[in-house]
Amino acid sequence: MKTSGECEPRKPISKEVRDARKALRDADAKSAMIEHANAAKAFDKNRERLRAERLAREAAEPPPPPKKKAGLKGKPDDRGPHSSPRDPGVRRA
Repeated sequence: MKTSGECEPRKPISKEVRDARKALRDADAKSAMIEHANAAKAFDKNRERLRAERLAREAAEPPPPPKKKAGLKGKPDDRGPHSSPRDPGVRRA
């Protein structure tokens, strides 16, 4: 009679069962690799299709007008980049 916490020892697995399990694992691995390769091919094909559509769409529309550079309003002053508008003579570190 077993007490709580005890387990029966495992029975040894026969060579035929091990070989059958190995063959099943190999077949599963092969089908998984094929499935992964097919998914990667489909992804690449879709990406190339979308890229071609985007390039055609960009080629068909006129280029956007150049953006104006944001400059200072009014006349430029010579206080420097670290000066404060409140304290014209004080430089910040």
